Amino acid sequence: MFRWMRSKDQVRRAVWRAMDRERVSRFPGAEGRIPNFAGAKLAAQKLAAHRLWKRAKVVKANPDSPQTHARRLALEEGKMLVMAVPRLHDQHPFRLLDPKRLTKAQVREAATIKGALKHGRIVAIEEIPEIDFVLCGSVAVNLSGGRLGKGGGFSDLEYGLLIEEAKIDDHTHVATTVHPIQILREHLMLTDHDLPVDLIATPRAVIEVERMYKRPRGILWDHLQPPQIHEIPILERMGYA
Repeated sequence: MFRWMRSKDQVRRAVWRAMDRERVSRFPGAEGRIPNFAGAKLAAQKLAAHRLWKRAKVVKANPDSPQTHARRLALEEGKMLVMAVPRLHDQHPFRLLDPKRLTKAQVREAATIKGALKHGRIVAIEEIPEIDFVLCGSVAVNLSGGRLGKGGGFSDLEYGLLIEEAKIDDHTHVATTVHPIQILREHLMLTDHDLPVDLIATPRAVIEVERMYKRPRGILWDHLQPPQIHEIPILERMGYA
């Protein structure tokens, strides 16, 4: 029997509305972003207690507000942090944060997006150390590991770039932190470039999912339009190399 599935945008809008309606989103509201949520700090603490996080030495993290706490914990625990500049606009779009080079005050500041850009070292992609844990923000996830971001595709592109440079492989674990209302019991209409997750951390627990979706194997050039490539210097450089 045919089963109707909601589009990605329909799912995003429904989750954003539900978070605002149930008052679990935090300033400045859920719509149009990776939503900050009630209990984000506790979700980060739950993740930090997980054995796969504890084992990680280099973490690639998204810059969004709800993951600020996890980024701070990573630095406080001595983990190196890799972050991308917004929209990958720089010629060298990644920043490397080494807690050994930061004071305690700088660590707190470096966990924010502005602080990461201020204190992070500009590195060419080939200089990035091998990454053993990826933290990404989500609008919605399901218990098969499916994940939707806010729709820009930058988290997927960052992952693809790092796969191309062999900085990430099949041993790299991918996690997200969310409010339980963001966990859906439905199939998500994902494409080959969408990044699924292995771990879902909530304020209550960390869920290890049986991932049913394949990870991207690199940059899927046929999924990109020429204007997208021209707006991202590293993609333009790779595409015409």
